[in-house]
Amino acid sequence: MPSRSDAFLRKFTEVIGGPLGRHSSPGRISPGFFTIERVLVLLTVIAALLAVASKNACRLNGWGGTNSYAWACYSDWSALFNARGFAENAFAPFAAGAQFEYPVLMSVVSSLSAAVIPHGEFNRVLAFYDLNFLLVIALWILVVIATSRTAGRRPWDAAMVAVAPGIILAVSINWDMWAVAFLALAMLAWSREKTFLAGVLIGLGTAMKVFPLLFFGAVIVLAIRSGRYKPLWVSLSGAALSWLAVNLPLAIVNFDAWKHFFTFTEDRSAGLSSFWHIWNVTAGVIPAMATLDASMINALAFGLFAASCAGIAYLGLRAPVAPRLSQLVFLIVASFILFNKVYSPQFVLWLIPLAALAWPKWKAFLVWQLFEVLHFWAIWMYLYATNADIKASNTFPTSFYVFAVLGHMIATGYLMYKVSQSMFDTELDPVRRVGQVDPQAGAFAGASDKFVLRTTHGA
Repeated sequence: MPSRSDAFLRKFTEVIGGPLGRHSSPGRISPGFFTIERVLVLLTVIAALLAVASKNACRLNGWGGTNSYAWACYSDWSALFNARGFAENAFAPFAAGAQFEYPVLMSVVSSLSAAVIPHGEFNRVLAFYDLNFLLVIALWILVVIATSRTAGRRPWDAAMVAVAPGIILAVSINWDMWAVAFLALAMLAWSREKTFLAGVLIGLGTAMKVFPLLFFGAVIVLAIRSGRYKPLWVSLSGAALSWLAVNLPLAIVNFDAWKHFFTFTEDRSAGLSSFWHIWNVTAGVIPAMATLDASMINALAFGLFAASCAGIAYLGLRAPVAPRLSQLVFLIVASFILFNKVYSPQFVLWLIPLAALAWPKWKAFLVWQLFEVLHFWAIWMYLYATNADIKASNTFPTSFYVFAVLGHMIATGYLMYKVSQSMFDTELDPVRRVGQVDPQAGAFAGASDKFVLRTTHGA
């Protein structure tokens, strides 16, 4: 129970009557209607209402001009509805000459959403936005429940996902919550030893966004350490089959539209809030500092991510006991985000459910979220300053935006450090301290070590 086990939360429980007492002991006293999952759903609904309220300025006044920057309510849904042809053809991403910069399954979701919106004399952009908002709220609830069930004896850790400020602010930017839901369900399926199903879900998630594929990095490390390779091959086959089932039809019918996502990803320059973007922003004001083009960024980003994966594999094989699956997945996904040439504000959604499983400590979580909120506002103020027709002296300073980006990257790095530290000192791991080895271990549960890296001195 958080009010008992988390020293930080314990300080604030006086507001609601103090820490949980023996007369409310779980498993002994019936909670009645308010079961853990129902309370978590209620918390998510409250957070979702805050998310609606935070974007209501654009819902009421539109996303035109600099509104979406000034009020921090930007959304790709409203921007793409007309810009990518959804207003005229709901299935524009699949039409001849289409240039929709997202993977296939996201094209399907966006097209089906647009197809539901009828033609008529009403605000179709708002209807498209609201429909997608409702869908991601449903997915948010699904992710909370999946995380709660994946957490084993710590279901309340999913409250981090339910009330996360990062989700409240960024859930309506894009369709990322679909991929987050697929990964969360895959983690749940894996924890229940449904290995093939987990792979299928990862394949579908990868057809929405690439990052769920990184799940297999953790599986590879644990397979090497345990010597159990069958779960890896079974899950990989499930992922390959589901990904091909979604991608092959479009690749056959319209290959150019299908490959546009891959060519766009390769050719695009540094995205906002990435390390590479603030490098180029800084280089623009420091004469001796060279800017980086897309090809150079691609090489550097790939090299640094590959090096970080090698480092994570070393940690996973060097740790005194097998790391928990969620620890490895969190480290790999976080590394991918930090070194990627695109670091959109909604990418925080990818990490929050993983952080709740890998390092469920409220103080560290809330400090991290504070930096994410700071970054969220900084990016929109930066865009407003660069697009609004106002005096430079009245604009948001670019230097503050740069520091905000660095701040939220450092905060993410700090979480990575704490997770890595807990892999080597299990007494620091909140999950292992309640008597669990790894509630997400699945097919690797109970496996003895077959391959572990040891130093000569340790041997």
